[in-house]
Amino acid sequence: MLPGEWAERVNTVRVIGTGVMGRGIAQICAAAGITVQLADARHEAVESAVAEIGRMYHKLAGKGRMSAEQAEAATGRLVPLSDPLDPADCDLVVEAVREDLDTKRELFAGLERALPQRTVFATNTSSLQVTSIATALQDPSRLAGLHFFNPVPLMRLVEVIPGARTAADLPDALTELVRRLGHTPVRATDTPGFLVNHAGRGLITEALQILAEDLALPEDVDRIARDVLGLRMGPFELMDLTALDVTHPAMESIFSGYYGDPRLRPSPITRSRLEAGLLGRKTGEGFYRYEDGVKQERPEPAAPEPTGRPVWSDDAALLDALAEVGSPVERGEEPSSAAIVLLTPHGHSAASAALSARLPAQQVCGVDPLSNATRCTLTVHPATDRDMARAAWAALAATGRAVTIVRDGPGMIAQRLLASIVNTSCFIAEQRLATPEDIDTAVRLALGYPSGPLEWGQQVGPRRVLTILRSLHSATGDPRYRPSRWLVERADLGLPLNETGTAVADVL
Repeated sequence: MLPGEWAERVNTVRVIGTGVMGRGIAQICAAAGITVQLADARHEAVESAVAEIGRMYHKLAGKGRMSAEQAEAATGRLVPLSDPLDPADCDLVVEAVREDLDTKRELFAGLERALPQRTVFATNTSSLQVTSIATALQDPSRLAGLHFFNPVPLMRLVEVIPGARTAADLPDALTELVRRLGHTPVRATDTPGFLVNHAGRGLITEALQILAEDLALPEDVDRIARDVLGLRMGPFELMDLTALDVTHPAMESIFSGYYGDPRLRPSPITRSRLEAGLLGRKTGEGFYRYEDGVKQERPEPAAPEPTGRPVWSDDAALLDALAEVGSPVERGEEPSSAAIVLLTPHGHSAASAALSARLPAQQVCGVDPLSNATRCTLTVHPATDRDMARAAWAALAATGRAVTIVRDGPGMIAQRLLASIVNTSCFIAEQRLATPEDIDTAVRLALGYPSGPLEWGQQVGPRRVLTILRSLHSATGDPRYRPSRWLVERADLGLPLNETGTAVADVL
């Protein structure tokens, strides 16, 4: 039977585990016209889940997203089971129990004894290897990963993950089923973090490294991430939302799974905060404090009044923007002794750029070249004259932009976050863990980035991203910044980051 035919003929799905994920999976399956057998180790949880899903359908009907008749019909397709190992026939089992390898193995071993050979098994694991779970089966070919994201009805992405011994036609069949459910499938390999959680390490680990270097406060990093890079949430807001008791173990698991790859290195910051119980929203305090669930954020300080001090910069567009609002600018080859010097290096610190150009360090501040019309990042180093720095702040604020002031360092803030995001996904592409298209689709849908990371790197320019990484690697000596071969080759050959190009298989 062809994968599409199997997907269309799926009539009954058993969902085991009635927590948030299990309820969400059951909700979209029943809404798609599939009978859903709901099971849990606690029978009372099943009854509660059926009632809650029914309420969700009627809420959707009230908003006009489905008719009252459709809501009633979908609710009627929810069938509670008293035993997860009930021998009642079904086409597919989706397991959504707690993330414990022994628990999942025991469950699937029991299901294999109870259900016919034709029943397909899927695990919704987010962190365990599909191949490891399948070792409990006499026939591991019938198990694959179907990783949904929370909240399932709204997060339209599903990772389809074949294990080492998954039947060759099963991933395609599950892919077609995901499409039938109205979601978007991407194929991921059975590696630590699969696709999305692996790609997401680029933002989180680099933000923690920036904090460890005392370059900026969490609020400042988040503001830059939102306003300059266009992310829906900053990295520290995101960690508070997901909670450190989830985020930190995931970082350690992926890091150890890749045998200590430096680009995936966790931070001792989250380990100590985890041990202190500073988990995030659910404990009322993480990187932010929360009162009645509302984030308490330090307000941004008001900028000083412009001083009339002239500005000299290596960026003509920046001088044009300042001149447009009446700020005096200097356009000569060298600044005067009275001028604020604003440098916009890629990958380097403003201080090192000043030394290379033999400019007076006390007059120099840095401006991140990724700054945009909404927010500008200003960097100051230990030798910067205080009055010069305040005058620079005032001049930039006069252009109508919010100004974030951070400590000067190689790559500044936005460049480092972006380069890490792009480079991490380039490593995923380089290792053929997913196609460029699936990488971009998965990260855009699951993590809410404005573009897929490879597409984003292409927009910024592969050569520019490579320059940032090489400068960071040179300045810090940290192997976490080593550029991916995927990035290096495409930058050197002038090829797009988000296309595979000619492969050996194309030639043979």
